[in-house]
Amino acid sequence: MWWRFLKAIKRREHRVAPTTWVAAIAAVVYTFAPIDLIPELVLGPLGLADDAGLWGIFAVLLVREHRRWQGGLTAH
Repeated sequence: MWWRFLKAIKRREHRVAPTTWVAAIAAVVYTFAPIDLIPELVLGPLGLADDAGLWGIFAVLLVREHRRWQGGLTAH
């Protein structure tokens, strides 16, 4: 069902909330940015916690969007 959701976004059949777009962009940029709140070089695996947290927020927002999309399908 996720592939249909992604196709709906691509075809502009579902409008994604701006906060979800911001979280997606922030997750990608923050993951690859050289500046980190908790650096992996200093704290090792614990340094990935801030990256995982941001990706977790994005995942929650993406699931919310998917449920909103599914709700729109059943409403029609």
